[in-house]
Amino acid sequence: MATIWWREIIRFYRQRSRLFSAIAQPLVFWLLIGSGLSASFQPSGETGEMSYIAYFYPGIVVLVLLFTSIFATISVVNDRREGFLQGVLVAPVPRWQVVLAQALGGTTLALLQGVLLLLLAPITGIRLGAASLFATLGVMTLLAFGLTNLGLLIAWRMESTQGFHAIMNLLLIPIWLLSGAFFPSTGVPGWLEWTMRFNPLTYGLAAFRQSLYLDTPAKAIGEGSAWTLSLLITGLFCVLTYLGATLTASAQAN
Repeated sequence: MATIWWREIIRFYRQRSRLFSAIAQPLVFWLLIGSGLSASFQPSGETGEMSYIAYFYPGIVVLVLLFTSIFATISVVNDRREGFLQGVLVAPVPRWQVVLAQALGGTTLALLQGVLLLLLAPITGIRLGAASLFATLGVMTLLAFGLTNLGLLIAWRMESTQGFHAIMNLLLIPIWLLSGAFFPSTGVPGWLEWTMRFNPLTYGLAAFRQSLYLDTPAKAIGEGSAWTLSLLITGLFCVLTYLGATLTASAQAN
């Protein structure tokens, strides 16, 4: 299991273009969109007097986790084409261990990328103390694990990288946009608010946003009960996607 885990990490960091694009694209989004909308769009209500650049920042970190986690799982499609996956499947290793190793590889990559962006937190006025840093890393781990399993759930069914990219491009941006990363759920049309409520990434982002501000009481967002609920739903998302990925891998192996 450790071999598969480490293999995922080595493969990613040998492809410098993926490493660069995983961070560069979200940063461009943050700087261009955040700067462009900062004068015309002022988050209110639950976000207080926060600037749009500061409001948008947690969503950008989650976007890095989303991109890195999901696209790390494309290795499943490549491994099937190269014959490596068939060799793994005939080995006397339980399917849940294979999926767990792949998921941990993607989770590790996403965390490493996300932590780099956390270094920019002071620019937005966020003070990362011991409590907020510990909580933030925990939420990031849950998010990355769940999103990687979502990618595996789809990748195990794909026969080509083109098909994988097509489905991912169809899903990723809408999931992210409807998570509250780009705009809050307050004041949106009813149907859109309900769509955001049924988006599991909404709760992961909410937990992440609240964790960031644990040591910044003047700009704290949300109550403890809301944070706990968001964590529970994010944890449930992790469990369900992992079970789904494991069942899919087992079905594909038979």
